[in-house]
Amino acid sequence: MSEPTLPAELADVLAIDAAALRATGSAGFGIVDTGFVPKSFARLLAEKLATARLIFGDDIDLTTGSVLRKVLELTSLEDARLWAALGSVYDDAYVVSATADALTRLGEELGIPRPYLQARGTVTLKLKAALPTGRTQITLPRGARLSTPGGHHAALDETVVLTAAASQRVPAVAAFYPGPTHNLDPAQPQQKIDRWNRADTLLADLDDAEQTAGKELVDITHTAALTGGELQVSDARYRQLLLAAPRSVWTSEAIGLAVTTIPGVRQVQVFDGRGGLDINQSIFGNFNFIERVFSTERDLGNPYYFTVMVAPTAAAVWDGPDGLQAAVESVIEDLRPVGIFAAVDRAEEVGIGVDCDLVIRGLPLPTGSKDTVNASTAAVELRARLHARLRRYIDELPFGEPVRVAEVIWTVMNEPGVADVRDLRLVRFPADSATLVTGTAPTGDGTQRLVIGANATLAANQVPVYVDRDDPVPFHIV
Repeated sequence: MSEPTLPAELADVLAIDAAALRATGSAGFGIVDTGFVPKSFARLLAEKLATARLIFGDDIDLTTGSVLRKVLELTSLEDARLWAALGSVYDDAYVVSATADALTRLGEELGIPRPYLQARGTVTLKLKAALPTGRTQITLPRGARLSTPGGHHAALDETVVLTAAASQRVPAVAAFYPGPTHNLDPAQPQQKIDRWNRADTLLADLDDAEQTAGKELVDITHTAALTGGELQVSDARYRQLLLAAPRSVWTSEAIGLAVTTIPGVRQVQVFDGRGGLDINQSIFGNFNFIERVFSTERDLGNPYYFTVMVAPTAAAVWDGPDGLQAAVESVIEDLRPVGIFAAVDRAEEVGIGVDCDLVIRGLPLPTGSKDTVNASTAAVELRARLHARLRRYIDELPFGEPVRVAEVIWTVMNEPGVADVRDLRLVRFPADSATLVTGTAPTGDGTQRLVIGANATLAANQVPVYVDRDDPVPFHIV
């Protein structure tokens, strides 16, 4: 039985297509094993040129200035835009590749809306009375909480040191809770930042000074509204949150995701003693796998606990009915199975400072002695930028991750104007949040000046916190 013959016109089209495919090798585009691969403008133009030669002959004029070449270039450009649009449609269907509104819609389908950012702005802090006898300064650390008459919360976004010579500062502040409702506007009396949150332990230095003086010492002036609360987190941060989201109800990942979204939580890690390692057991890190069994049978008369290790932000207040610990326990209460309880622990915070010599080129530094150069405005601004860079690196390190000297040097060298970093050593402060925020280097047995080039190692339940001190000067310009 003979095969059916195709119409002459269709046979010619198929022949042309087959010749073009053989000439340009267009396989490997579209949906492939690695995703969607669009055809580029150059590929599309090459295929159209091959087809034109097949139709009109090899002697057709397809040089750059020919009319046919221009027509083919225009159609190839439009086809390239179509391929790019198809690629975007394909990519927007997956969390790993979606962007902008497409990623937001995928997150909403998972029940995780895109989080808002914290509103930011400035306030003016001024000494309104002389410092008590024996005091030369008042240190207000980064994270110190402020409030409004309406109960809104904000926090200092940088460490402030007030002295008799520098009695007024204009520090950056950030709303503690994210979202547009905390774009605090001083024109509305209930939203004006005008007081300290006296429940905050970071205000110990201010409280001590005011108790000695017998009166309030620092005046807060809020004149410009905080802005940026209406903005949402970046695609990269949101994608990381969505990829970490569990697809089940009772898992340690589900607990971790719920706690991560609480304002004031910097990092969280869930330890399930029955399903993994329990760092709170005395045997942790000392287990002899040859002489002992992995675990004993569960005692049915005792409740089953899992540990939630929380690293708070600098502005978080841990204790109290409105503290971070109570907020974490409240969220977990709605997720934990019946008969399984959570032990919420605060991570041990280890302060990490930096001490090094810098070689600067290309910055307008004054001439004179080293002390004059290091005390100049340009040097102070440079140290502020370096503090910001190192804070981003160190404060984002996970539990137990060491602070590496090589990465610190790389971070500092990325600042424009820094030509060399010499004799860099890490300074490890006591694992006590009360001593991390004094604005000066603590003294005593707890402070460790590591040898030059040595990394700062941490235990599994410790997180590093960058200490942005300027006394003594951490970055010496030589």
